[in-house]
Amino acid sequence: KKLSAFCPTPKVIRCMTNTPVIVREGATVYATGTHADVEDGKLLEQLMASVGFCTEVEEDLIDAVTGLSGSGPAYAFTALDALADGGVKMGLPRRLAVRLGAQALLGAAKMLLESEQHPGQLKDNVCSPGGATIHALHFLESGGFRSLLINAVEASCIRTRELQHLADQEKISPAAIKKTLLDKVKLESPSLSLASAS
Repeated sequence: KKLSAFCPTPKVIRCMTNTPVIVREGATVYATGTHADVEDGKLLEQLMASVGFCTEVEEDLIDAVTGLSGSGPAYAFTALDALADGGVKMGLPRRLAVRLGAQALLGAAKMLLESEQHPGQLKDNVCSPGGATIHALHFLESGGFRSLLINAVEASCIRTRELQHLADQEKISPAAIKKTLLDKVKLESPSLSLASAS
């Protein structure tokens, strides 16, 4: 909406990615705006696929994506930190505890993506009857582990919508519009275009 204030037919693609793009293991989704065409979406997908997974979704799903994969790395880092604390509590050196926890999460994610099995089935495969893992999972469940994760995704999604609402209420200053127009001119300048740079 705000972009249309200085450009009547803006080619806008809304995109949500996450920090693991730094190591080319990101998760990115995008939604094309009214004036963006298929080629624009394909170009973005090609760019973002070079740093991880990328797919197109309907725009009304992007807030949920923010709550899941956008904020997801923070959930994983928090879980990993807690796992390492558990290892340290039981006598492991911190460095080893962090490495083992990270490798467990990495390996589990890779198993899921390569096998395409339901995560519940893969979880069951680890749990032997009466074993240590099922006892640990029972402890997690009694503490509301699943509900906490579900609620975290929901909280992030809701906050994203709140922030968008606040942004929609802000007025665009003439200076901001002028700066954006100047940036657009620079981008469209032949001397600064990607084509001439290559």
